[in-house]
Amino acid sequence: MNTETAIMKITGDAEIQRQFLEMSHLYDAAIREVRTKLEILDREFSILYASNPIHHIDSRLKSPRSIIGKLERKGLPVTIESAEANLQDIAGVRIVCNYIDDIYRLAELLVRQQDLELVVQKDYIRNPKPNGYRSLHLVLRVPVYLSSHTELVPVEVQIRTIAMDFWASLEHQLRYKSDVEATAALKGRLKRCAEQSAALDVEMQSIYREVRRLAGCRDDGYDGDDSCPERVPQADYRSGAEALRQ
Repeated sequence: MNTETAIMKITGDAEIQRQFLEMSHLYDAAIREVRTKLEILDREFSILYASNPIHHIDSRLKSPRSIIGKLERKGLPVTIESAEANLQDIAGVRIVCNYIDDIYRLAELLVRQQDLELVVQKDYIRNPKPNGYRSLHLVLRVPVYLSSHTELVPVEVQIRTIAMDFWASLEHQLRYKSDVEATAALKGRLKRCAEQSAALDVEMQSIYREVRRLAGCRDDGYDGDDSCPERVPQADYRSGAEALRQ
């Protein structure tokens, strides 16, 4: 069954449509749960430290065409049951942060929430992809409380800086949304841009830490104004991926 045939089957079969709507509702609810948790954390940081680790949040639910295409590429049955059993990125949340430290801090805060389970972690910041892509990927199992029972739903969470997101968005557009096949030279230039972007992230993080130090902020503080030393201290957040592995 090719993609077009599968799409026609979904759109023409009332029972399959109902099942797909139920699945979409479930995964959309899981996205909402994750977004709510992030918004609460961001609001807390804003109140305590007059600063926000999250620049913005994007989310998406895979379309039927995208789900079918991925199942076909993996050689898996094109069914809703197969999608639920084998695809962990039907629901996706992307968190764009200001600084690298924010990425690991938010990841740790999410992972240590008792109702969330870390299924998979891939750190493409410490270990970038060959093309230069950088981001921290987590798959979290999220409880969705329905009227009759609770479902645990996987959500892929990508956390990256503004610079990482800028590069990834343009790289995706240049490579996958144009009819031009990228040459080795173009790929090399894109990778160099990724490395320059990564160096900019490190430098901006260093400048930010220095600004905080000069303002008298403790290491885990966010605010750079005169009230920073008097603010309620943060929990002892450990920086880096080590916090997630423990």
